[in-house]
Amino acid sequence: MNRLKKIALLVLFILGLLIMFGTWYKFKYSMDKVVSSTINSPELERSLVIATQGSEFKNAVTNNIVNEYENDSIFIRIIDISNLTEIDPKDHSAIILIHTWENWRPPMSIKEFVDRTIDHKDKIVVMTTSGEGSSKMKNVDAITGESIKDNVIPFTERAIERLSPLLSKSSNLNQ
Repeated sequence: MNRLKKIALLVLFILGLLIMFGTWYKFKYSMDKVVSSTINSPELERSLVIATQGSEFKNAVTNNIVNEYENDSIFIRIIDISNLTEIDPKDHSAIILIHTWENWRPPMSIKEFVDRTIDHKDKIVVMTTSGEGSSKMKNVDAITGESIKDNVIPFTERAIERLSPLLSKSSNLNQ
């Protein structure tokens, strides 16, 4: 085999390994889609949107937040972050975004939503998980950490601490 063919085979082999690694990484670490659901009546005065990605950690935090507010007179809507285009902050008392830092940046749907709703940032709580636990978007006061089982309760408590003032107001819609 001549030298050019050996180099071409080596390049193809390396590309094949990269594709296999990328496929494995995506399968192992990608977030599940969340099935939309609602709790309580949409006619209630106060409402909370939980936009999240599916993972064991994020599901546990979401369930804890729902458990905190489901017996209050608060409409709760749970959606996948890919459905954030449907959400207008003027229609809700509070919104929490729960997402993973992916490929050194937030998911595009999160960034686009935050950019689009900058005038309503006082109604939005952001929770970002990442490998080392400190990654977050610039100019966003996010709750950050690693998505490990031991962090479920502290993350939930910090989220509820930020959500409760937004949800305790008699009505903060159209602000």
